[in-house]
Amino acid sequence: MVNVFDKLHGFRQVMLAMAGLALIAIAVWGAMGGYTRMPPGDYETRQGDILLDDGKFALALNRFEAALAANPDHRGAMMGRAVSLLQQGEMEAAEGAFGDLIAFLERTTAPDDATGRGALAAAHANRGILYDRGQQPERALADYRRALAIDAEAVSGPGLIDRVLYGMPDAASVAKRVAYLEAQMRLPPDQRVLSRPEIDSRQRMHKP
Repeated sequence: MVNVFDKLHGFRQVMLAMAGLALIAIAVWGAMGGYTRMPPGDYETRQGDILLDDGKFALALNRFEAALAANPDHRGAMMGRAVSLLQQGEMEAAEGAFGDLIAFLERTTAPDDATGRGALAAAHANRGILYDRGQQPERALADYRRALAIDAEAVSGPGLIDRVLYGMPDAASVAKRVAYLEAQMRLPPDQRVLSRPEIDSRQRMHKP
């Protein structure tokens, strides 16, 4: 014969299970609701950004292209696509992607759009890195200077989080690179050292 305490225990277990299922349902509903409220392309761009930080450039490129299929004017996805191409060594395609992004931002960014200005500065800085890697210091310097003129703060270098996570206490920045290149360009051509791999490798891509 089942006593009253066993019945109460069983009832309590059922209620706890139901409560757990309800919490899971609420969490899933909230997550799906947040996803459906995102502007087109945002979700795929966030996925791409995570993959980009993990060094999975081909997978990141796939996500950014999916974002652009949903929203061709998604400037975060446009930036991510260009950076992914650059990191894969597809220099010509990356140069074209950065050029398209810069033209798009120049055409569409309002004077009071701080995020747009930051994106434009980042696009010039990243294209400068592309030219740096391609041994084109004059073009790199022009893009770096343009980035600083548009929004120096947006390309001021990694913040505290990046310095801790990526171990870059003295990471390269656009301003440092400009100063270095300017100093080298004042030297006779046979004395210039325009590439310093141990320092240049610490130069990180900029994202708005």
